[in-house]
Amino acid sequence: MIDRIRPSLDLKVILTAHQPAYLPWLGLFHKIGLAQTFCVLDTVQFEKDSYINRNKIKTSSGPLWLSVPVETKNHFETKIYDLRIAERQWSRKHFKSIEHAYKKAPFYSEYISQLGEVLLGQKYIFLKDLNHELMKFFLKELKIETAVVFASDYNFVGKKSDLIIDMCKKLGATNFIFGSQGRDYADYNLFQDTQIEISFQNYVHPEYPQLHNNFEPYMSIVDLLFNVGKNAREVIMQGNVARIESEDQAALRISDGL
Repeated sequence: MIDRIRPSLDLKVILTAHQPAYLPWLGLFHKIGLAQTFCVLDTVQFEKDSYINRNKIKTSSGPLWLSVPVETKNHFETKIYDLRIAERQWSRKHFKSIEHAYKKAPFYSEYISQLGEVLLGQKYIFLKDLNHELMKFFLKELKIETAVVFASDYNFVGKKSDLIIDMCKKLGATNFIFGSQGRDYADYNLFQDTQIEISFQNYVHPEYPQLHNNFEPYMSIVDLLFNVGKNAREVIMQGNVARIESEDQAALRISDGL
């Protein structure tokens, strides 16, 4: 059973939200694909060593972190939408690392030029703009048509559950999908009072054909695209809930929030 609170409304408008992420992992795309609207939480504080500005690809030497250098002075007061990229040489270094890691992958030629256009085609000042252009590219290739909005374009108020409820009201959502960490702070009674149904993702990471020896989970979405091509969305959904339907549906699994 899904841990959920059912609203009285028959028409479901499903919303989910997450901080912007650089070259995101598979689980984020699963969550986005379940929703009709995805809200980019760019109004929260930047955290060092998070996935906001870094992620992993798989190389012949093992997983490699690709980190976008950002200005970290006063980062405790800096919101993500104000976060600036610190220097200009990172993109070529990242692109070269991706080329080297995946040049022998079966679908390398299908994606490398387009990815290069996004990474190298303009000089990004703000990290949010880089992450958004990458997200548009990945959603297009995965054929995920979920609408994307930014928290910074709205005046959402409150914290934790109150913030989510205000977000749902202003975006017209009847349902909200949390990641696993939502279980630690979601106020079930509050959501029931407002008739907003909530669900908790538990993403089961699939295995797929992959270069460089033993399978490594939790890589960037680029690893999946280069290795399986057009089947990427099917692999993302493999063994996981494909849609939010009813109270009797199999339980959404709690994600690792990566």
